[in-house]
Amino acid sequence: MSVIVITGTGTEIGKTVVTAAVAALAAAGGRSVAVLKPAQTGVGAGEAGDADEVVRLAGAAVTGAELARYPEPLAPDTAARRAGLAPVAPAEVADAARKLAEEHDLVLVEGAGGLLVRFDEDGGTLADAARLLGAPVLVVVPAGLGTLNSTSLTAEALRARGIEQLGVVIGSWPEAPDLAARCNLTDLPKAAGAPLLGAVPEGAGALAPEAFRAAAPGWLAPALGGAWDAAGFTATAGA
Repeated sequence: MSVIVITGTGTEIGKTVVTAAVAALAAAGGRSVAVLKPAQTGVGAGEAGDADEVVRLAGAAVTGAELARYPEPLAPDTAARRAGLAPVAPAEVADAARKLAEEHDLVLVEGAGGLLVRFDEDGGTLADAARLLGAPVLVVVPAGLGTLNSTSLTAEALRARGIEQLGVVIGSWPEAPDLAARCNLTDLPKAAGAPLLGAVPEGAGALAPEAFRAAAPGWLAPALGGAWDAAGFTATAGA
């Protein structure tokens, strides 16, 4: 796969940290990696955005790219309209990803919020960009109560559009998981109709970059370049 689109079932659930872990493993395996953030919201000029955070954690060898930046922490379409700036259309996202793929072995496209958040006034979404690219989608999900419904809805939206779901990754696995989180280790693959491909520990993004890169193989499954074992993790941490 030369392009993977990374989305979430909501906001603030660990997409950027998961993207950084995938990038770090690919770079450690000798692949050239670029991360594309089509629309960065809630960050001002001169401030570090999500692509910058991925590069910080995954290593300077990773290329970071951003298509647009809007200061207010809103959906891209709304943030662009309120800022009086041009929105980003799915076709622009797909074109930018293709150009990066010409010079990199792997391009990671990290969305904003969930799969169907509007990018522009025409209702274009990250799902439209993934469809144009013919790229699989990795879905980042929360661990606890409520995640099964949002995971199922995201999977249904992908299937309806004929988009491959690569799998799901828990973006922030708690140090002391409750009953719902432990049960979800078994139930998430059923809800997604796709494999569980990792569980990133809560607070992983606060690690020093060197420690982050050293630990990343233990968070993600072999399909993403790591050594994490879903069956073993579920048997140990599940209910």
